[in-house]
Amino acid sequence: MSKTAAMTPDTVSDTTETARWQDYFQLMKPRVMSLVVFTGLTGLLAARAPIHPVLGAIAVLCIAVGAGASGALNMWYDADIDQQMRRTRGRPVPAGKVKGEEAATLGVVLSLLSVMFLGFAINWFAAGLLAFTIVFYAVVYTMWLKRWTAQNIVIGGLAGALPPAIGWAAATGSAPLNAWLMVAIIFFWTPPHFWALSLYVTTDYAKAGVPMLPVVKGARETRKQILIYSLIFTPICLIPAFTGLGGPLYLAVAALGDLVFLVLAWRVFVSKAGDAADPRLADRALYDVSEDEKAAGAKAARNLFAFSILYLFALFAALLGEAVVGLQALELLK
Repeated sequence: MSKTAAMTPDTVSDTTETARWQDYFQLMKPRVMSLVVFTGLTGLLAARAPIHPVLGAIAVLCIAVGAGASGALNMWYDADIDQQMRRTRGRPVPAGKVKGEEAATLGVVLSLLSVMFLGFAINWFAAGLLAFTIVFYAVVYTMWLKRWTAQNIVIGGLAGALPPAIGWAAATGSAPLNAWLMVAIIFFWTPPHFWALSLYVTTDYAKAGVPMLPVVKGARETRKQILIYSLIFTPICLIPAFTGLGGPLYLAVAALGDLVFLVLAWRVFVSKAGDAADPRLADRALYDVSEDEKAAGAKAARNLFAFSILYLFALFAALLGEAVVGLQALELLK
């Protein structure tokens, strides 16, 4: 899909009301930002390297601001797409609450501030990773991959997977294997997570012309790809327990979570998820689907989507908890 002269970010975002600070905050995708902050903090502490609490807080803040910058740039450029989809038409730019050029300016300014501050205050390796993440998400994914290929969220998922490595680099100035294992977990989690969502919002993507996998290859192929990526993702979740990154708690969470994840992925595979045009109830929340037989498959996709969020949080919570305990033990041994 290409952007047309009839519908650009700026033409979509003609405002008729004064924007509130909450509208600008929503530009930064706070829900996504919270996940980025959490995984970045986990990477910072999982490195188990001495770092002053103030510097650690600065690093996490810069990661958060960088994520917010990416979100603002994404909302600016995708305003034409967002306006056409039920899930996103209430966002600040397509809803006319914030002008497109304001969203773009905010994104650029926050990008520069987050990268430069992280570089000067912490180290330039971490800053370089943050800069790469912002550019990859805002330019490579948003402006190119999302509108060009059904593999958009597979390749583009790298941007959302990098915060743990940035956090680790902030603490140590390097990013060893364990840092990249956390990146790999998020990277391979992304396809089944987003494809499960796309199975019950396919109508939105088709209307907006976004070549998501269900739109291009159909629901059946999407269900198969969800299962394939789930079979790749779940073994990777176990690896940190054997590299020193995760301990017994992490292994227990990963083993149990893997089992549930695979069961839900299998249910999606054997269901008819995505076959219904749009199983969501009119004017209801994202997770609400109708009760007819065609929507039964959509519930399987919805359940996998919801559990995937919980599972990723549980994995990184286990790593974070064990890292904190490990750091406390190191302090006692001094």
